[in-house]
Amino acid sequence: MVLEKPIVIDCRDHLHGRLASIVAKELLAGQKVVLVRCEEMVISGSLVRNQTKYAQFRAKHMNTNPERGPFHFRSPARIVWRTIRGMVHQKTARGQAAIGRLSTFEGIPHPYDKMKRKVIPAALRVVRLKPGRNFCKLGDLANNVGWKHKELVDRLEDKRRAKSEAFFQKKKAAAALKAKAEEAAAGELAKVNETLAAAGY
Repeated sequence: MVLEKPIVIDCRDHLHGRLASIVAKELLAGQKVVLVRCEEMVISGSLVRNQTKYAQFRAKHMNTNPERGPFHFRSPARIVWRTIRGMVHQKTARGQAAIGRLSTFEGIPHPYDKMKRKVIPAALRVVRLKPGRNFCKLGDLANNVGWKHKELVDRLEDKRRAKSEAFFQKKKAAAALKAKAEEAAAGELAKVNETLAAAGY
């Protein structure tokens, strides 16, 4: 496996546990990973079922002094981060180094909005979850258990999508103009292209 510069993964419509386990393996191998749009990740099982499970998790705390933990994160990015932490053996130096290579975000903040984002086919809901099964979005679950920034993230994402669409239309128009120009100059360039082809270009 070749380590690349940080891999940016778009978590939209990925299954929580499956994506987490794949990312954990990459982190342990030395790869830096950035997870964006964590609120769009999905968990199998209905929203009510997952809320009940989270309520049971919240009940786990130190009996004499709950301030000492375990800590129950409410934001989707931290929920994902904590899941992956449990998969990298974080009480060892190797595990600590691995979790240090991970970044998780709600939405797609700068500079990752301008970077190429990847998906993990092995963790996609449409590939892995049987049609008809219940699932819920991590953002909805987080919102119901105390995360306060869902509306803000949605608003910022709408702005980002509008900017992205405008950029794409501009890029498409420029590509069309270039193709038209190449077509118009095809006769003049034929000789040049032959020479280039002969030279292996």
